[in-house]
Amino acid sequence: MQWCTGPGFGAGQGYPVRQEDAMGWRAEAVEAMGRGAEAVEAMGRGADTLVAMVRGMLPAAAVAAAAAIGLAMLPAVAVADVGVDEKLGDTVPLDVPFLDENGRKVLLKDLVDRPTVLSLVYFRCPGICGPLLGGISDVVDRLDLKAGTDYRVLTISFNPADTPELAIQKKSNYFKAFHKDMPLDAWRFLTGTPESIAAITGAVGFKYEPAGSEFIHPATIMVLSPKGKIARYLYGVTFLPFDLKMALTEAAEGRVGATINKVLLFCFSYDPEGKTYVFNILKITGIVTLLVVGLFGLFLAVTTRRYRAAVQQDGQGEGGTR
Repeated sequence: MQWCTGPGFGAGQGYPVRQEDAMGWRAEAVEAMGRGAEAVEAMGRGADTLVAMVRGMLPAAAVAAAAAIGLAMLPAVAVADVGVDEKLGDTVPLDVPFLDENGRKVLLKDLVDRPTVLSLVYFRCPGICGPLLGGISDVVDRLDLKAGTDYRVLTISFNPADTPELAIQKKSNYFKAFHKDMPLDAWRFLTGTPESIAAITGAVGFKYEPAGSEFIHPATIMVLSPKGKIARYLYGVTFLPFDLKMALTEAAEGRVGATINKVLLFCFSYDPEGKTYVFNILKITGIVTLLVVGLFGLFLAVTTRRYRAAVQQDGQGEGGTR
């Protein structure tokens, strides 16, 4: 059983949340949205167009709510300075040394020689690092670009205690999941000193804090140009092949793309009293509620207009008969 920390536990900063509980909440959110769609359909049998629109929008809202609830498994933040401060257009330092998964010293400039997907994790992470790396593995497997030729993937541990031995274990695990040929040098796993880690995390605006033997940190990937320019941030733990392909294309051309989805910053709000980032379930619930109420109001307007038109038409028909 794996526990994650939330608000109100650990020196008054969080509460224990089991992964199975979080999965249950996610399922309940999807089921609730489904019931909402059925209710709207029952109220508007005659408004076929509106019902179709509701059916199309509510599942998307359910998925968004479920994904947000899944992100609630992230630990609560004990300080304000955790998250991502985007540095779009900035260039990362390429002369920073790291050790690769084989224990060899490498410089970033030796690896960032083509569009590069950069992820920052730590290898003993019990939380979102595994799903993040799994999301990278999945999208790379589905991408119609050639890894190692068209682009490269770099995963750097921000825990200076991590070793090349841990790095190669992680690499081996994720390479086993590929369904297509993946060159070994197409995805590199690096470890480094506190100075090297600070240089790269600071350059990309990746803010994290230690919490005992663990770390509180965001989930995101960055896409770099062949010259190390930060071209795009993609948030979350799952990624669409189209989004990543577009980001890599922009990076190859040296262009900078706007962030598509800041779900991390949206779902977590800063609590000034507790000095923590907390999952804003009220915001998510409020948005879904407003969506349902708005659609219901639209339904009433449409059905009322149709009713009045039908009554008027019937009246005109009766007048003509007389």
